[in-house]
Amino acid sequence: MQYAHITGWGKSVPPATLTNEDLATFMETTDEWIKTRTGISKRNISHVNTSEMASVAAKHALAAAGIDGSELDLIILATASPDTLIPNIASKVQADIGATCGAFDINAACSGFLYGVGLASSMIKSGQSKKILIIGAERLSFYLDWSRRETAVLFGDGAGAVVLEASNQPGGILGYEINNDPEGRDILKSDFGSKMDRLDTDSLDFYIHINGQDVFKRAIHGMGSLSNTVLEKCGMGIDDVDFVIPHQANERIIDTLISRMKIPKEKAFVNIADYGNTSAATIPIAICDALSQGKIVPGQTILSCAFGAGLTSAAVLFKWGERITPISVSDANLPPCDKTALELIKPAVDYFFNKANNPK
Repeated sequence: MQYAHITGWGKSVPPATLTNEDLATFMETTDEWIKTRTGISKRNISHVNTSEMASVAAKHALAAAGIDGSELDLIILATASPDTLIPNIASKVQADIGATCGAFDINAACSGFLYGVGLASSMIKSGQSKKILIIGAERLSFYLDWSRRETAVLFGDGAGAVVLEASNQPGGILGYEINNDPEGRDILKSDFGSKMDRLDTDSLDFYIHINGQDVFKRAIHGMGSLSNTVLEKCGMGIDDVDFVIPHQANERIIDTLISRMKIPKEKAFVNIADYGNTSAATIPIAICDALSQGKIVPGQTILSCAFGAGLTSAAVLFKWGERITPISVSDANLPPCDKTALELIKPAVDYFFNKANNPK
């Protein structure tokens, strides 16, 4: 039997940082207000397209695994904010890394990366593939109406990636569960797509809508339920879990989830303060950070869970292998940015505040 192990990991975060104090210069908010409600202190704003961040993260993951892009059997790119809908941006990453395999995007919002990991592990275990690159990449600042505090403070841009490889060594991805709650479709959404009236300029005013209270309740239920299901199917209990890497949407959600699941807080990895919610990128970025901080050690049993628009949810249980350091290191990086985060978002800030102050 083939097992699917994580052998490479990498991330790409834009250099321009937007702090809570920066947000307070143009909206009614404070650092304390944002921190106490979300746990977020800052987030990154990208000056490049989503695919560029994805490609840099991919190159770091490939180097960490010690393989070349030409060795890949498949690329799965999870994103809700691609550069283009046609063609997919996995094909752009494929070209950037010299791969000659299948490549496609999936949109399961914040759960997308774990959806991809689950699908990739099944393909490896079935013998269909041996080496698969899974990327989570988002440029959610594209969707923000900066006059709407309830969403403007939450999201950031970034990308993360892992390589899954086939191995005869037991471990790796032990099990996964995915689900969707269509009754919650409208509580977290953006009206961007072919339903838009291309002849009506108002259709360009798309932005993320969120019903915070409903998302909070459904997120905890979705992640908790699937986490328990995957543990049960793997014949394990919560005491068998050494480390938890949850989706980084809101620190209150994480605290409530681990409390209800009776997971000690020191077992849960939280880095939302530095990035905000980067949707499909939160978990692969967290994996990279946890490794660099020495929080992941060989042989650990790790539970990861997520929820997102749809409302999607996912949970993956995996056992880390022996290696926690990269085989090689890539020098890939994003191009320099000559603007601050405030300068990058200024055109959108001016547009949405002008519209809010001068409605038709």
